[in-house]
Amino acid sequence: MKKKISCALTLAAFLIGGSIIYYSISISLYTATEDLNEFPVPKNAELVQLNEQGNRYEWSRASEEDGIPFGYAMALKANGWKKGKSSVLYMKENNKIDLITTTKQLEILRVK
Repeated sequence: MKKKISCALTLAAFLIGGSIIYYSISISLYTATEDLNEFPVPKNAELVQLNEQGNRYEWSRASEEDGIPFGYAMALKANGWKKGKSSVLYMKENNKIDLITTTKQLEILRVK
């Protein structure tokens, strides 16, 4: 019986440790941008257009069909951004951001 409990505790420790490591790595792949109300942007996304409404990035992981990857959604949540009623609206305090994904493109727009 003690052996089963020990195995279960070891497995739980590995799962929790692995989750923490995955979460930490996922968060570190994104950086907050001052001009977009501290909204996290993938570090490997390339800025292709800048205008007064927001920014457009080329990012290979963006998808029109699937939206954003799970790790990006976790990073947004960890930074205090909550999903709004629409699937592309994120809110934090009084700030709102539209996050639009198309194939390999990510558009982050401020909502007034």
